[in-house]
Amino acid sequence: MIGALRGVVDTLASPIIVMVGGVGYRVFVPDHLMGDLKPGAPIMLYIHTHVREDALDLYGFLSQEELSLFLLLISVSGIGPRTALAVIDRGATLIRRAIATADVSFFTTIPRLGKKNAQKIIIELKTKLGSLEELDLSTDDHGQTRDVLEALESMGFGKTEAIEAIKQIKSSDVTVEDKIRLALKYLSKNQSHG
Repeated sequence: MIGALRGVVDTLASPIIVMVGGVGYRVFVPDHLMGDLKPGAPIMLYIHTHVREDALDLYGFLSQEELSLFLLLISVSGIGPRTALAVIDRGATLIRRAIATADVSFFTTIPRLGKKNAQKIIIELKTKLGSLEELDLSTDDHGQTRDVLEALESMGFGKTEAIEAIKQIKSSDVTVEDKIRLALKYLSKNQSHG
């Protein structure tokens, strides 16, 4: 299977053609990428090789994050690669936010994606991407809050008091270890006053 291609953009139709060592590969890419590409320009794409009975298609992405998200999307029953590509075109950050906040309308604006499949994407991927909504915390720092919560709970603190301690941590640029230390400091201070 092809995992990545490094070559030169040859044709800008959809799919684009990427020339690698004298061989032209037809690669489907998100629409937002088309505006940035120029014939003759060097390109590096992370590739998903999609095999069906009647076709072997290549889907290309500039980042591993987009590729990973694409693979998660096509793992949802009823979501094909072309639909997943249209979803990816909206941007990884917005997709993650829409899944975390269960924003069905975000997905239903995408062609060929109805309400039922939009709900399936949210339900199936919410646990895989993780959601901070259930913690009722306003900051989303890429799963750090969830990691701190799990660590505090494993130390015997209740979920409610752990969440309260996490809310007291103001700085978002500290590491998970720092956040655990700050939360423990807050919890021990509270227990000594209680």
